[in-house]
Amino acid sequence: MNFIPSYIKLLQNGELYRRAELAYNNLNACTSCPRDCKVDRKNGELGICASGHLPIVSSYTPHFGEEPVLSGTRGAGNIFFGNCNLKCVYCQNFEISQNPKAEKNNEVNHKRLAEIMIELQNKNCHNIGLVSPTHFSATILKSIYLAAENGLNLPIIYNTNGYDSVEMLKLYDGVVDIYLPDFKYGSSEYAKKYSLVDNYFEKTKGAIKEMFRQVGDELVYDGDVVVRGLIIRHLILPNDLSETEKVFKFISEELSTNVHISLMSQYYPTNKANKDILINRALRDSEYERALDLLDKYGLQNGWSQEMESAETYRPEFNADRINPFNN
Repeated sequence: MNFIPSYIKLLQNGELYRRAELAYNNLNACTSCPRDCKVDRKNGELGICASGHLPIVSSYTPHFGEEPVLSGTRGAGNIFFGNCNLKCVYCQNFEISQNPKAEKNNEVNHKRLAEIMIELQNKNCHNIGLVSPTHFSATILKSIYLAAENGLNLPIIYNTNGYDSVEMLKLYDGVVDIYLPDFKYGSSEYAKKYSLVDNYFEKTKGAIKEMFRQVGDELVYDGDVVVRGLIIRHLILPNDLSETEKVFKFISEELSTNVHISLMSQYYPTNKANKDILINRALRDSEYERALDLLDKYGLQNGWSQEMESAETYRPEFNADRINPFNN
């Protein structure tokens, strides 16, 4: 199969440039995510994500720890963006997601981000993985346009926490070929407590519905690697704080039972998790088994599940090694 990324057509007809300009202008009164801070990021005003108008690239590397169909044999070309629009107390990437003063030093211009995409392509990565792109979604499109002009031809993965603006996602329609959202909570109450965000369940349902509208429930492969489709990640939290059944019920009844689920057991208490007894422990085997049973209950048979040992193996160290934080 000779796959051509969707954005190539948009580049050729001028639509990619138009979308990039439209998205960037959103930063005059930012509504890049459902927080709707409406600050003027172009002129230095900061909202919840504490980010300006230029992207912060904390790390970039060929990454072999994604789902096998994304990492393949040559790795996903992951670009890890600093800061975040969520404030998860247990965030495994907290060194870069919740340290805005230090991460300001990793701010790059649009041309440099485009060059990074080309660098990863030249390293023979299978795709470009935008990791935590939501709060920079209004500015990343400029770099995609510049990279495409200079020969980028890899599928783009939008690897997000799920708390995305539907209107911004519409600007990525035909740009992103692979959506990889987290669906963290089936309860906005727990999202408020552990990620300090309002209306997570409702807003994330809307965002994932839009992703589903764009790419559907079928995974398109080029060889053994996925080049188009939707994969929903769900991290199991201790004490069912992720309310897994509500998440699976939504996917099954409002999207499709054919949607691929990536069930994640890699939770371990880190960052500020020690301040809450309900979340300050590792996942139990019984909790993981219950989540597997719920997949069966709701007819969700497509996807992947992690081994319980993944909590020990998936531990990034961004402070120690920005070149290869996962030591792979």
